Amino acid sequence: MLRMSTGSGRVVIIWMAVLLCSTLSGDIKRAEAQTMRELFKKVAPSVVVIRARGRDVTAAGETHFAETGSGVLISADGKVMTAAHVVHAMDQVSVEFLGGETVAARVVASEPAADLSLLQLERVPLGVRVAPIGDSHTTEVGDEVIVVGAPYGLSYSLSAGLISAHWQPNTVYKTMPLAEFFQTTATINTGNSGGPLFNMKGEVVGIVSHNISKSGGSEGLGFVVTINTAKQLLLEKRSVWSGLEGLMLSDQLADVLNLPPKATGYIIKTVAKGSPADELGLRGSTQLVNIGGQEVPLGGDIILSIEGIQASAANMPKVRDAIGRLAPGAPMKVTILRAGQVLELTGKAP
Repeated sequence: MLRMSTGSGRVVIIWMAVLLCSTLSGDIKRAEAQTMRELFKKVAPSVVVIRARGRDVTAAGETHFAETGSGVLISADGKVMTAAHVVHAMDQVSVEFLGGETVAARVVASEPAADLSLLQLERVPLGVRVAPIGDSHTTEVGDEVIVVGAPYGLSYSLSAGLISAHWQPNTVYKTMPLAEFFQTTATINTGNSGGPLFNMKGEVVGIVSHNISKSGGSEGLGFVVTINTAKQLLLEKRSVWSGLEGLMLSDQLADVLNLPPKATGYIIKTVAKGSPADELGLRGSTQLVNIGGQEVPLGGDIILSIEGIQASAANMPKVRDAIGRLAPGAPMKVTILRAGQVLELTGKAP
C-alpha cells in the first residue's frame, strides 16, 4: 500500500511538473514576444532614415541620383553613425526621424576603408532618443540581434536574427581592410546600409554595411561593421572627410594615362559639393571609359601626393596619419596631374 501510494505520488508530481513546464513555456514565449516588441519601441526613436543626393559619372557624362540609407543617433549633440557608401561623396544629406521630421546634416568624419561615416545634424529634434553604444567584444556567434532600418525605403522595418560569424579586419573584403565584421542572419536589403545592429539589451553593437547576394535579394549573408571599430575610427581617432570618390591606379593604368615615371596616383571620379576636396579646388571626372575591361573615370584630377606622401594603396595609412596630425585649418599641400600638367594645390586641413 505504501509503495502504491508513493508511486501514485510520483505520478502526481510528474504530471504537475509537465503542467508547470507547459505553463512556463507559454509564458516564456509570450515574454519573448513582448521583449522583441518592447525592444523595437525602445530603439526606434534613435534610428534615422538617410536621404542623400549626389552625382555620378557614366559613359554619357554626369548624372544625378538619390540614395536612401539608415543611421543611428549616438550623441545628444546630434552625431549620427552610418555607412560611408551612403553619404561619403554626396552633395546633400538629410536625416529623417521617426514621425517624419527631417533635418539637414553634413559629414564630419569618414573612413571608406571600413565603410563608416559620421554625420552632424544641424539641430536635434525634440523627443528623439540617443542609442546606447555597446561593446562588440562581448557579442558572440549565436547571440540574438535585430536590425532596424529602411530596406528599399520602407522606414523603420525590423528584422531579427543571429550573429553567424565574426571576421577580423582584412579577411573578408580587401577593399575594406579596416573593417571588423559581424556576419548576421538578420535580413539586410538595400536601404538598410548604415543602420544599427542592436543586441537584446537595446545597445548598438554594429553598423550595417552590405549583404552578399547571387539572386539580388537577401540570402542571410549580411555584414555589419562592429561598433568597436566604428568607435575607434570615428570617435577615438581624428578621422577626416575628403568628399572624394575615385580609383587608385594600378601601375598599368598609370602607364596608360601617361603619369610621370615611377608615379602612381588616385584618379578622382566625383567631388562632393562643400567638401574639403571641393574647397581645395580638386576636380572630378567628366566621363567613364573602358580600359582593358575596367571602367576608369577620365577628365578629372589625378592626385599624385598628399603632404609629400605618394598616393598609393600601400601609403594610405601614412596619408591618413599625416592629415590627422595637422591642426584643423593648417596649410595642406596636394600635388596633382591636371590636363598633362603637374600642379601643387595648397588648402586647409579639415
